[in-house]
Amino acid sequence: MKCQACGNGNPANSGFCGMCGASFSVSTSGDIGAALSELPMVSFIDAVKLGLSKYFRFSGRSTRAEYWWWTLFVVIAGIVLAVVDTLTGTMGMFGDSGLLGALFELAILIPSFALGARRLHDINRSGWWQLLWLVPLIGWIVLIAWAIRRGDDGQNKYGPNPRQGILDRVAGF
Repeated sequence: MKCQACGNGNPANSGFCGMCGASFSVSTSGDIGAALSELPMVSFIDAVKLGLSKYFRFSGRSTRAEYWWWTLFVVIAGIVLAVVDTLTGTMGMFGDSGLLGALFELAILIPSFALGARRLHDINRSGWWQLLWLVPLIGWIVLIAWAIRRGDDGQNKYGPNPRQGILDRVAGF
């Protein structure tokens, strides 16, 4: 299936484009108004797939759902790996983390920063604002408040609205 937004080839059963994240959902009602409305929220599995498929992509925009589902994935995987590390006796090998936890943290470091940058782009902020994580409490509060905030409607300087359908982007709605 070829993406209408970026031209990337994707598997036939894909729900979204692996390159740009555009949804392939088709309205079954035959009503063009459905295609011109906001896309449904990305699922947990799709958010994890998008996070991993856009491993090094710091450009573009990501929705709140994509960001928070990814955060939930990181927390759940971290807890599961901490339990496994405790059971295998590798807990505490790398500071507070075990062997598997440390490897997982290392593996998701770049995609987490990339997703954070894309999330900030959705509210028309530079990804460099992630440096506020280094400012205890106040920086954390600001970044969490921005992560909760709904993204800009329409296109901004970082790209098209990830919640809009393909027809909205083409028609300029």
